[in-house]
Amino acid sequence: MNTHFSLSQTHYATINNWKIAYRQFGQGSPILFYNRFRGILDTWDPLFLDSLSANYTIILFDYPGIGDSEGELSTNLEEVAGIGIQLMDTLGYEFFHVAGWSYGGLVAQTALFLHKDRVKKGIFIGTNPPGNNEVPFEKSFFEHALKPVNDLEDETVIFFEPESAASRAAAKDSHERISKRLDRTKIPASQALFQKYFGGSAYMKTDLQNFREQYKTIENPVLVISSDHDSSFAVENWFPLLRNAPTMQHIIINDTGHGLQHQHPQLIAGYIGLFLS
Repeated sequence: MNTHFSLSQTHYATINNWKIAYRQFGQGSPILFYNRFRGILDTWDPLFLDSLSANYTIILFDYPGIGDSEGELSTNLEEVAGIGIQLMDTLGYEFFHVAGWSYGGLVAQTALFLHKDRVKKGIFIGTNPPGNNEVPFEKSFFEHALKPVNDLEDETVIFFEPESAASRAAAKDSHERISKRLDRTKIPASQALFQKYFGGSAYMKTDLQNFREQYKTIENPVLVISSDHDSSFAVENWFPLLRNAPTMQHIIINDTGHGLQHQHPQLIAGYIGLFLS
C-alpha cells in the first residue's frame, strides 16, 4: 500500500449501484475521513494526511455526486454516513476510527452514534455538535465560501485567520501543497449542490435521533479540535456539552480559523496520534 498521499491512486467501490471514488494509503489502524463542504479527495492538505499515514491507514472518499463519485448527495446525513460505513465493509474493516472536518464532522458524528459497536474513536475537526447551536455562521463565510471558484484570498478568509500574518503565510503554504495535485474543476460549484450540503446541516440541527443527549452516555472516546475563531462552526457551541460528555477531549488552537489542520498539519496530526494511541 502506498504510504503517501501524493502516491495514492483513486479506486472505485460499487455502493448502492454507484461508483464511489476512494483512496487508501498508510499503515496501521484505519481512519475513515468524512470531508468538508465542497471537499473532494484532493482538497485535504497532503502534509496533514502524510503525517498521520506513518502510523495509520487513511481512507478518503468522495460523497455521491461529488468529485469522482457517481450518484446524488443526500440531505439525510444518516445516508451520507452510511456510504462511508459501506466502503469500510467493502475494504474488509470491521473496526475503525472516524474523522470529519466541518460538514464532514457532522457526518462523522452521525457515523459514530449509529455504529458505536464498530467505530472505536471519533475525531471531529472544525465542526459543531448535533442539535441547536447558539452562535451562527459569520457573514464573511458565506461571502467567500459560496463563490463558484475560490482563490487564495477566499481560502484565507474561509479556512484561516486573515487578521494574522502567520496564519496568512500558512494559508499560502497549504494552498501550494494542495495545488500540486488538485483539479479545481472537480470542486462542487453549483447552487443545487450547495443546497444539498445545507440540507444535511439542517438535518443535523433537527437531531431526530437525539445524538446530542447521547454524549452523556457514549463510551467511545471523542476528540474535538477547534479554532479560537471559526467563522462557520464556532468553538463556543461546544461549551454547553463539555461537562456532560465524559469521554470527550477538546483542544482549542489559538490564532487559527476553520481549517486549523491545514495551518498546523503536523501539530494536529500529532494530537490525533496521541489520542488514538
